[in-house]
Amino acid sequence: MSLPSVFITATGTDIGKTTISKWLCYHLGYTYFKPIQTGNELDRETVETFTKKKSLESIYQLKAPLSPNQAALLEGLTLDLSVIKCPENKNLLVEGAGGVMVPINQSYFMIDLIKKFELPVILVSSSNLGTLNHTLLTLAALRSYEIEILGIILNGPKNERNKKDLETFGRVRVLDELEFMDDESLKGHKLSELLLKKLGEYERERV
Repeated sequence: MSLPSVFITATGTDIGKTTISKWLCYHLGYTYFKPIQTGNELDRETVETFTKKKSLESIYQLKAPLSPNQAALLEGLTLDLSVIKCPENKNLLVEGAGGVMVPINQSYFMIDLIKKFELPVILVSSSNLGTLNHTLLTLAALRSYEIEILGIILNGPKNERNKKDLETFGRVRVLDELEFMDDESLKGHKLSELLLKKLGEYERERV
């Protein structure tokens, strides 16, 4: 199946973007790319270890585990959005840093990079208490930028009430649900038919 390239973002940091990214790369053969990396723990290496597939180098790799703008300032840098370009690789999975409104510099946010790359978004959200507010605000921001949203993947214990409300009030489908898993369980968790269908539909409409 031919697949569209996708941008993985989340409602905030430590929600599970890298977990979902490596799971999608493993099962669908995506090439992983994180344009801006902050902190000494490299998400690219985490994905490579899991998938046994080479990833692309980050454009900016900053030492402090902070927002991109703050980490850059500590190194005397100002991140330049114009030099962050979307690779021409087919089947590309791009992971953002933090949530959509995290600052890249004094003028631009992560959502501006998503808009620049012109890729459809899969939004990673927590299944826990508080997700309704965080997720609905993120969806509103993405729509205000006219960014295509493929759907949500929930990370955490299954919560049918939150899933139902996110689909109702967010006007979007929950494409899959992943409970907290070790790597072997994650490899064994197959993609949902709905997720595969949504990717296929988008690719057919695009071409």
